Amino acid sequence: MTTDAWIASVPPGLFLILAGIALLGLRGQVRNAVVVAAPALLLVWMWVLPEGIGRSFEWFGLELAPVRIDELGRLFGTVFAIAGVGGGLFAVKQERTAELASALIYAGAAIGVVFAGDLITVFVFWEVMAVASTLVVLAGGRGARKAAQRYIVIHLFGGVLLMAGIAGHIGTTGSTAFTLIEGDSPARWLILAGFLLNAAAWPISSWLPDAYPRASWSGMVFLSAFTTKTAVYVLIRSFAGEDILIWLGLIMVFYGIIYAILANDMRRMLAYSIVNQIGYMLVGVGIGTEIALNGAATHAFAHIIYKALLLMSAGAVLYQTGRSKFSELGGLARTMPITAMAAIVGALSITAFPFTSGFIGKSLIAEGASSENLEAVWFLITAASAGAVLYAAKFLWFVFFRRGDAVHAADPPAPMLVAMVAFAAGCLILGVFPQLLDGTLPFAVSYDPYTTPKIVFQFQLLLFAVLAFFLLLRWIRPDETVTLDTDWLWRRAIPRLRAWLESDARRRVWRGVERGVERFRIGLVSLTGPGAVLARSLPTGAMAFWATILLAAYLIFYYL
Repeated sequence: MTTDAWIASVPPGLFLILAGIALLGLRGQVRNAVVVAAPALLLVWMWVLPEGIGRSFEWFGLELAPVRIDELGRLFGTVFAIAGVGGGLFAVKQERTAELASALIYAGAAIGVVFAGDLITVFVFWEVMAVASTLVVLAGGRGARKAAQRYIVIHLFGGVLLMAGIAGHIGTTGSTAFTLIEGDSPARWLILAGFLLNAAAWPISSWLPDAYPRASWSGMVFLSAFTTKTAVYVLIRSFAGEDILIWLGLIMVFYGIIYAILANDMRRMLAYSIVNQIGYMLVGVGIGTEIALNGAATHAFAHIIYKALLLMSAGAVLYQTGRSKFSELGGLARTMPITAMAAIVGALSITAFPFTSGFIGKSLIAEGASSENLEAVWFLITAASAGAVLYAAKFLWFVFFRRGDAVHAADPPAPMLVAMVAFAAGCLILGVFPQLLDGTLPFAVSYDPYTTPKIVFQFQLLLFAVLAFFLLLRWIRPDETVTLDTDWLWRRAIPRLRAWLESDARRRVWRGVERGVERFRIGLVSLTGPGAVLARSLPTGAMAFWATILLAAYLIFYYL
């Protein structure tokens, strides 16, 4: 085998993983250069690699193909590398080298998943991604340790589900190929459950807003890019057309909107909006047609860019002010104009404003629903587009435009500004020239999002939503409140139950139960023991008499 063939058989993500490990020994400008250059070089490398499956080999009788290059994998690999470059540039002021090293390993593992050709390779990189992302959360400092513990427990549980499903699938089919998984076996549902956990599917969505806002001002930018979008990729690859994804996606869409509106912390709000936007992608995957799958892939690509932009603007505010709550911010557009402009572009994109990147993917998904005569689905995702305006407008209004004298801060350092400007330009370029993605989408489908009726309808929808925001402003004003989510079960209910089980009250209750059981046993013995009523022998005539009585009672009740 030639040298080029061997190189083409090495998972591209390993390059970033090795770069992340090497980063631990670097400092200063060299460290910063590697953080930005490593994903940039990988971006070039993945476009040089030829399409197809690389060298395969046997492992314990299983055929493994660590590398497969095709349009779908290259699309996600490209945007992951772009997120690595932008996130690295934004994070060059980060003092914690361990966070940056973990972020590179995290990005490399995600890229390893999207270029994997077999389920075993997917699982290995999947678990590396879980550990590395946990370290990114943990690097957030004070208050992040417990969130990181909950995060890793959730993701290791998902890994157990995934491994059990993969083992069952291989045992049933004898194949490790990472392709569309069909049938109705328990193994298939376990694999789906493992994938959905990483997608933050309801009702296990709350791990995301629990953990991500605990990361540092730079760490959350990386976190927003990889875990959930890798889950979208594997769902497109292996569960396209699964109906349950439509309904899970719709639940996530509205769940994310409601909790984002209620949040007082800007980064927690943006975390819930990730769940909201992933919901659109799951709807597209569930519809499963070519145009809907193109929409899910396009929306994932666009979402990584505009969500990173929003989190960069929020991270810049946190970096400059040390504050993250809406109730403590306001009026920063005057002193942080570039950050405010970046936030505006990101907010327009997330609301699917025409000529921004968010409009393209949502239009494709809506068209997929319409072409399959899923009127209710089309109506709900269209209404949800208006709902996204409420939390996007809340972010802009209470951070940048509301009159506030509580805090003043200037725009962040130049590298952070360059990253924000570049990603803002990306949102606009992709929105104006959607054909740039045509050659990388999984299916060749002709669709024009910019017809006059579509543009007019979307403008009307968004204008109505903006009006609704100002009419509802007094009710969505930020306040110091606690919002209950499903994570209450493992953060409060289970610990309280465990404490109760270990308390004197539990022992008193248990002793009472034991006494009750003993009294029941004594009573039962008194009825069934030697010489007791139920132990006596009865004449045959008496038994026949009672049998007749019971039969007569049955007939009476039956005919009545």
